[in-house]
Amino acid sequence: MIKKEFTVAVVGCGIVGGGTAKILTEQAELLKKRTGVGFRLKYVCDLRFDRARELGLSESLFVTDFNAVCADPEVDAVVELIGGKTLAKTVIETALKNGKQVVTANKALLASCGSELFALARKNKSAVAFEASCVGGVPIIRALYDGLLANEITAFIGIINGTCNYILSAMISEKKDYGTVLKEAQRAGLAEADPTLDVTGVDSAHKLAILSALAFSTDTDFEAIPVEGIDRLELFDINTADEMGYTIKLLAIAQQCADGISLCVRPSFIKKDHPLAWVSGSFNAVSVYANNLGHSMYYGQGAGSLPTASAVVSDLISLALGYRETRFDALPLWPDRNQRLPQLPLERYAGRYYLRLDVEDKTGVLAQVTEVLGRNQIGISEAVQKDPQPQRPVSLVLTTHRTTEGAVKKAVTELEQIPEIIKVITIAIVDEAK
Repeated sequence: MIKKEFTVAVVGCGIVGGGTAKILTEQAELLKKRTGVGFRLKYVCDLRFDRARELGLSESLFVTDFNAVCADPEVDAVVELIGGKTLAKTVIETALKNGKQVVTANKALLASCGSELFALARKNKSAVAFEASCVGGVPIIRALYDGLLANEITAFIGIINGTCNYILSAMISEKKDYGTVLKEAQRAGLAEADPTLDVTGVDSAHKLAILSALAFSTDTDFEAIPVEGIDRLELFDINTADEMGYTIKLLAIAQQCADGISLCVRPSFIKKDHPLAWVSGSFNAVSVYANNLGHSMYYGQGAGSLPTASAVVSDLISLALGYRETRFDALPLWPDRNQRLPQLPLERYAGRYYLRLDVEDKTGVLAQVTEVLGRNQIGISEAVQKDPQPQRPVSLVLTTHRTTEGAVKKAVTELEQIPEIIKVITIAIVDEAK
């Protein structure tokens, strides 16, 4: 049912909550002109209101009791922007049990409890909208449940963490090591004081779980997603990638296979002429591969107050215009309506690889390396010996033909037993998705 007046409560007035309140209060006329709906912000619920006061929001909006907010019969939608998986889940459950529509940007909660919350919403004739949970203001969620419905999605590859992309972009352009760039990003407010969720790849894995659930109509298992971050990357490999015609990105990779789906988050080499290679700074992008459309890419600001709040308000508009009846109720693609597809182990992943072997400068080492790779049926595409640099040993840099992760892991285990080999680094090379 289309609502002419739509009353909203925002729970959590931080960066995104403040931006949402700002749009609803300062751009109410624009919203009504574009949608025909009058949006009314009735509550801003939090324990502290420092941010709300900085934005000049009216004190009459401030409340601390989310139970009262959720029980108010005038409230049509509750926007949960607290974050985390404890209190936030309680707020959402309380809102749904009171028949409220819910909008959330809570990727961690949806990645682990999305199906449960969707089922609860359905039971109470409500809906959960979550565009802002993935890739900030970029409408990739809506593309998956609307614009791409006429397609079977075969794969997608995403740069979906702005902090990591900023750090890698700076390492590439400024030739600085990871630790130096991270400190600069923290001082500039582009990385959290504790950046663990971002730099270890966990944040990207949360988003990957949500996106793959919609793309492949499945209930994904977040805990089963292999995850590797950027916190162990070395400048040597980034510079070598550049010399070889690649750039390095933290990629969320999803592919539909005959016997399941393959999901992972990992730093990867990607050719400089691929559109994702051009995505720099804190921007995000997702490349989607579909049977009818082919390749499409969704690009924009992946974080920030107003870009993410734009996605929140977009969901509010959809709810006011009848989203629940036309999308949440009607479509069978939601994860609570589907069984979990098998998630294939990373050892099954097939592709090409970059190997860097730091070795002692002795004859016969390359012969031992090629013997191990051959025994594991790994073909060498390119081999370069890097001369020793100050405080660095000789490095053998290899790229392989197409092989499997399992074969590479087995070969690396054998290579590490060779006394002359000091260290082995492997990084996947991502070619065009099939």
